[in-house]
Amino acid sequence: MKNFITTLLVLWIFSISNAQQTSVIALKYEELEKRIVKDKFLVVNFWSTTCAPCVKELPDFMEVNKKYADDPRFKMILVSLDRLVDKERVIKFIKSKNITTEVLLLDDIKRMNTWIPKFEKSWDGNIPVTLFYKNGEKVYFNDGEMSKEELKDIIVKYL
Repeated sequence: MKNFITTLLVLWIFSISNAQQTSVIALKYEELEKRIVKDKFLVVNFWSTTCAPCVKELPDFMEVNKKYADDPRFKMILVSLDRLVDKERVIKFIKSKNITTEVLLLDDIKRMNTWIPKFEKSWDGNIPVTLFYKNGEKVYFNDGEMSKEELKDIIVKYL
């Protein structure tokens, strides 16, 4: 009986550590800006479920996130630019693709011309785009799809 309870406990802990989101928080730019933490190395990836290069790179992002998930200095956020009316599609996508990092839905498309240059002056609004912050300061901007090797190289350089 003791072994059975121990096994259940281990399975429960494992399922929590690899848990997927079952909901997605929709937020405005100002709320997203507050999530750029000052005490971590932060990877922020802007993507959409309808963007083929975005979807293609996500498995590599998940693999790299898994590698660094136990490092208290590291955090990854995926920011969906899907429309708010497509929130359920985003949730289904997260479940079907086994996305295990935090996913937020930026419901602020009408003000894109305001917040995009606040993230990066050279960003023209295309996706995927990935920004890297160290202690709240942007250290790298990647415009376009990233390979797993590129992602790892940037993390190793700045973490």
